[in-house]
Amino acid sequence: MTWKARFAAAALASTAALAGEATTSTTATTATTTTTTVATTTGSVSTAGATTPSLALVKYALDNGLEVILHEDHRQPLVAVNVWYHVGAFAEEPGKSGFAHLFEHLMFQGSAHVPGDKHARYLEEVGVSGLNGTTDFDRTAFFETVPKNELELALWLEADRMGWLAPALSTAVLDERRAVVKDERRQRFEDAPYGIAREKLWHAVFPPSHPYRGMGIGSIADLDNATLDDVRRFYDSYYAPSNATLCIAGDIDPLATRALVDKYFGTLPPWPRPRPRAVAAPTLTQELRIDHEEAVGTVPLVEMLWLTPGRGKPGHREVEVLARVLGDGIASKMRDALLVQSDLAVEVAVVQQAMAEVSTFSIMATVRPEVAPDEVLNTIQSQLDYLADVPVAPEDVARAVKRIESERVFALQETAARADVFQNDNHYAGDPGAFSAELSHYRAITADAVMAALAQHLVKDRRAILVAVPKATSHAAAAPSTGAPGTKEAP
Repeated sequence: MTWKARFAAAALASTAALAGEATTSTTATTATTTTTTVATTTGSVSTAGATTPSLALVKYALDNGLEVILHEDHRQPLVAVNVWYHVGAFAEEPGKSGFAHLFEHLMFQGSAHVPGDKHARYLEEVGVSGLNGTTDFDRTAFFETVPKNELELALWLEADRMGWLAPALSTAVLDERRAVVKDERRQRFEDAPYGIAREKLWHAVFPPSHPYRGMGIGSIADLDNATLDDVRRFYDSYYAPSNATLCIAGDIDPLATRALVDKYFGTLPPWPRPRPRAVAAPTLTQELRIDHEEAVGTVPLVEMLWLTPGRGKPGHREVEVLARVLGDGIASKMRDALLVQSDLAVEVAVVQQAMAEVSTFSIMATVRPEVAPDEVLNTIQSQLDYLADVPVAPEDVARAVKRIESERVFALQETAARADVFQNDNHYAGDPGAFSAELSHYRAITADAVMAALAQHLVKDRRAILVAVPKATSHAAAAPSTGAPGTKEAP
């Protein structure tokens, strides 16, 4: 069924509903409802000697496949509306990189009954806050917080672009948004310090066949080649109730809210849920090194990158804790080695980039101008070797876990952030109430488990190395590869 048939089906359902000829979705009112308790606003649950805050929520589904999460929070007369489409860069075919992010922009450019930029204007007129959209490797999110009496407006707007966007798409709209996205790409890569260098590193790890290669933003060539038909096909495949989750959190009446959800989303026709893509996982079988002549950054940058388990897969949490031990806080290992003990670097970061299929683990350092980049690389490796011989202290692991826990708990203070937490856990764990269970997993991580993650995943001959040196000093400062024999130079 094409977008035109889908539009016609939505129009018939909507017309019937307005005429009183259609019944509301039985799922919204009679289907079995799953009530998940993350915590109560007045109580808590105890896990391994620690206290976990609790928040009550309800999850159910409409007949057309839309998942709905409701959470009551009466502290303020506000309601957060948060829609996740389960589509990100991973859904993009070769030659179609950047489509999910492009669509994030298109979703604000009008739908059949909300022309042009009226979506944002209508919300701004009623005092919206936090109106935005984001795209990552595995999902696209749209969210806003409105006064409680304007919830119906927000739901109507979200439903209209979910079911009625395609008729409003035009070549002129596509061209205008394409130009905006290309400019955003230039700001983040071509014109940003180390942007192109880090893209080279990413491309060395993810082959052309893997959808993560486009880094979400996509390539200029793929964006230029995108046609209106391409964009409409992408919309038809992924932007439908069966591939979306709506979370409403705030000062709501659950029964009245369910009625509004059914009124605006229940009339959208069912749509085939997209099939999960089968993509071969990337692998690193030997060390890669990329030497880059940096055109924007003014000091050298070095980075080591490994492939690590995807989000929620065995070992993922242990690697995240390892990243905290190495790079988070003034007591972290890499900060101490490179900034305190040796003064070799200006800045150090250790990042676990969590993605569903496969994650990446990076150790980055901006190098002092008078220091050879390979001296920093050697110091990083020496610190990893030291940790392999002298195990991580349990108190370091406990400190890292406490940081993760405090960040997650503090995120629950704002209603809009709660909605995002529920969506995140629903998308990756299949349970919007997985908050307490996730904290329990982290609290159970031991120093031995972190050491095992270090030994299994941060292997010297399964990493990629980036050395980016500014043009003025590249010939003098760039050092030969420190890779093991047989090290492959990335193209």
